[in-house]
Amino acid sequence: MKRTHHCNELRLGHVGQDVALAGWVHSRRDLGGLIFLDVRDREGRTQTVFDPSDLPKELFEQAAALRSECVVQIRGRVRPRPTGTNNPKIPTGEIEVAASGLAVLNMADVLPFPVDDPEVASKVNEELRLKYRYLDLRRPEMARNLRTRSKVATATRQFMDEQGFLEIETPTLFKSTPEGAREFLVPSRINPGQFYALPQSPQQFKQILMVAGVEKYFQLARCYRDEDLRADRQLEFTQIDIEMSFIEREDIYRLIEGLLKRLWKTALDLEVTTPFKRMTFQEAINRYGIDKPDTRFGMELVDFTEEFRTSTFKVFSGTVANQGVVKAVNAKGFAGATQGQMDNMTEVARSFGAKGLAYIKVEGGEWKSPIVKFFNDAEKAALTAKLRIEEGDLILFAADQWLTACEILGKIRLYCADILKAQGKLALAANRFDFLWVIDFPLLSFDKEQNRWYSSHHPFTAPVAEDEPLLKTDPKKVRGQHYDIVVNGVELGGGSIRIHRPELQKTVFEEVLQIPPETVKARFGYMLEAFRYGAPPHGGIALGFDRLNAILCGSPSIRDVIAFPKTAKGTDLMTESPAPADPKQLRDLYLELKLAKK
Repeated sequence: MKRTHHCNELRLGHVGQDVALAGWVHSRRDLGGLIFLDVRDREGRTQTVFDPSDLPKELFEQAAALRSECVVQIRGRVRPRPTGTNNPKIPTGEIEVAASGLAVLNMADVLPFPVDDPEVASKVNEELRLKYRYLDLRRPEMARNLRTRSKVATATRQFMDEQGFLEIETPTLFKSTPEGAREFLVPSRINPGQFYALPQSPQQFKQILMVAGVEKYFQLARCYRDEDLRADRQLEFTQIDIEMSFIEREDIYRLIEGLLKRLWKTALDLEVTTPFKRMTFQEAINRYGIDKPDTRFGMELVDFTEEFRTSTFKVFSGTVANQGVVKAVNAKGFAGATQGQMDNMTEVARSFGAKGLAYIKVEGGEWKSPIVKFFNDAEKAALTAKLRIEEGDLILFAADQWLTACEILGKIRLYCADILKAQGKLALAANRFDFLWVIDFPLLSFDKEQNRWYSSHHPFTAPVAEDEPLLKTDPKKVRGQHYDIVVNGVELGGGSIRIHRPELQKTVFEEVLQIPPETVKARFGYMLEAFRYGAPPHGGIALGFDRLNAILCGSPSIRDVIAFPKTAKGTDLMTESPAPADPKQLRDLYLELKLAKK
């Protein structure tokens, strides 16, 4: 080895030892004729000192010629730092290495951006960081993220092994099942004109494994979706994929609570309290306007449908007469919202089809709003009591059908919270994690354009047993055995108990979802056939591994916890992909390009 110790290892107990360190020059300082080189490797950094009075001239000049990120090996003796020069910010800050030898293993060109200063590096254009990802990953912050991800993966495998699960890989080349997100197609050279698809998830394979008697399966599965990207979405991603036989929903809850408790302890040394709270889909939407509520703060939605049923304010009373609702939220302390912020919130309402956004600003002891003149004393008293209105509050209203009204205020609630956090008026502890199971989702949603029902989760989700008779008579009332695990307003994952009876699965496909029988046979025939040979009751869940790690690392973007992510346009700037294919490759695959003219 070119080193005796790593760069985060030496302490006062090593004083007097001759050592060899290897790594990158983190920084170089010339002070009073001495040269100080901080050498950094994956583990940390150590200060080394080059004293011209103790070294040959050539060696000292060689050290003086180094720049940041040159790769070096330095030999020397460990000594305490002089009094008053300790650096408490790093674990090796009480010692330094008096250099006696230097080998330059590789010189580095001038960097396109610095990696030694966290504040400067964090402001570097992300596209530049992605183009030079190998430099970006040298930053201690990014190295920490990769280390956390690795520890979390190891802890996951250990926990699942302790629970009796088998880690089983499923194929990456699959068949197309276009019901979900858009897929990546892979042409088959040996089967001209035919295609594989990269799996959006191992859903069908893991259910087949249950039919095969595996009973407890998991894997850190790679998944692929040809979707538009956001901060929390990539074309390829990883999920902790789990399936179990002979279980009910409670078994999944206990398993995942145990896993997350282990992962939070491993990554953050935090004790997570279990069991987690439960909330129905109906309650989540009604109180928070979203099915993945952030419950760390209040600002809950309040219903005023009855109070405004006979109001002289026709926007409200007319909505109620049309079987709609009137909801309101109190953004406490936000009466000083700027016109731009009010416009942003109004635009949210309009994006859902509303004509505008009704509001009341409580300033100087007055209710300032063009709608207040329509309210009688009873209506004002109800608002004051139920919303606990005080000086400085901003009241926001939505009058529409129940789901739309809730969703409008749900988005506005989160917008207000972000502004209030930035203004220091809403404080949320960095180490607070509010876990929540959201349960009892509707099994089906209705597509007005296509005039048919579609699966809220996926078509393999089992209905709640007592709701099964309603499948053909009143589908909208059928609850699914679907569950989401949420933390701080982020959906970590979701799953369901599956349909395991072939006749029920066939009914859901053909009669409820109205998928033609020939399409069902072509896409899912093998699965329905497998169910005929003794499929056990089973269910599972998938947790977004990238998103989970972003939360553990305190990062707003999953790109910061993926070694080589794509940009928002789906490109890899470092390798410059995607790239054109060679004409011979296209011929071998029986493909011909027809590109739109520029």
